[in-house]
Amino acid sequence: MLNRTQAPNITSPVNFDFKLLPLETHTLQNGIQLYAVRDQIEPVFQLEWVFEAGTWFEPAFGVGMATFGLLKSGTSSKTSYQINEFIEQRGATLKAGAGPDWASIQLSGLTRHLPELLPLVMEIITDTIYPQQELDIYIQNAKERLRVQLKKGDFIANRKIDEYLFGLQHPYGRYMQAENFDALKRETLIKHRQQFVTAKHCRLFLAGQFTDANIEAINQTVGQSTWGGSTETTVPEHAVVSATEKKYRLVNDENSVQGAIRMAAPFPEKTHPDFTPMIVLNTLFGGYFGSRLMSNIREDKGYTYGIHSYLYNNRHLGALLITTEAGRDVCEACLEEIYKEMALLRREPVDAEELDLVKNYLLGSIMGDLDGAFQNIQRWKNLILNGFTDERFYNNIRIYKTIESEQLQALANTYLQPERFYELVVY
Repeated sequence: MLNRTQAPNITSPVNFDFKLLPLETHTLQNGIQLYAVRDQIEPVFQLEWVFEAGTWFEPAFGVGMATFGLLKSGTSSKTSYQINEFIEQRGATLKAGAGPDWASIQLSGLTRHLPELLPLVMEIITDTIYPQQELDIYIQNAKERLRVQLKKGDFIANRKIDEYLFGLQHPYGRYMQAENFDALKRETLIKHRQQFVTAKHCRLFLAGQFTDANIEAINQTVGQSTWGGSTETTVPEHAVVSATEKKYRLVNDENSVQGAIRMAAPFPEKTHPDFTPMIVLNTLFGGYFGSRLMSNIREDKGYTYGIHSYLYNNRHLGALLITTEAGRDVCEACLEEIYKEMALLRREPVDAEELDLVKNYLLGSIMGDLDGAFQNIQRWKNLILNGFTDERFYNNIRIYKTIESEQLQALANTYLQPERFYELVVY
């Protein structure tokens, strides 16, 4: 029996043995791969259709986002109201969206409702007709949101820093203007759906409590034909046209009392051997609340409520981004402190105590991310879509546990050089 008068032993996450839940792989009759993680705790499921159909593949600005954002807008036999009512009456959730590289449709709910929900989702996937009235509402709402957002300095900063990095015509650097929404046409969305929302471009990810009968139900609905056609498409190439200037100061609101600061530099994609070690350095630099940037610029100087750094998670090109908002009168001082923290990491090895803290934070976060089937399938999905096996996950854990301060200093001297960074402040 558990003795509640005795405190449990405290164990560092560095000493834990990390394990992904087992992955099942099924091949449907039409060749679609279904990846699944079982969990018998609660009678719920999450099923996700993932397509190579992000903005990387769209023929014009906003087509990919609108194609998936309007997937529940209506089919030949059902209105958007009927679709949403059917889903809500069964306590389910259906979400769709497109990112830079991938687009997805995610269905979740009680497992007992899965067989009757599947035909509806497949009708949406193969027969959404994008009624003009629904498209008009989408365009009107999107333009109004844009009008409001364009008044915000942080919104402008997020758009412009990616443009400087990749170029406005690149999928990672493009952003929408009002005229791009006006240019959206039903015919274009239907054509994009027919070309990319197909069995040929699809992979399925299932998690939760399910049975072999549920797998067969998926096979009978999703796997019975090469829906959407079987046309082969190639991954297009997009030229990076980075800005030649590195420092920018933009005025969006003359009366603004603060500035939105963005700094960014190119960084290799996830297949590069420096990517995982850089996650450790980035965490220490600005990736969590105890980071160097947070301790200096928030806690010591009081210039900002929060400052963070991130590694882009794109498939084709990477970047390192630093983001914060600070008082208008201290933005330049804030930039100076960021460069000082870079210089310290280049010049001085990280001490063992700070490095242990960062390792424990990283590994502790992963422990939370592995709590249950839904979290595990997201880990597996990230590996599979990027062409990795589970060996990548376990190798990452090994790096997090064993990386030394000398490796971090070498990374800092390679990637935290001031001349590599685009620097933007939007007032």
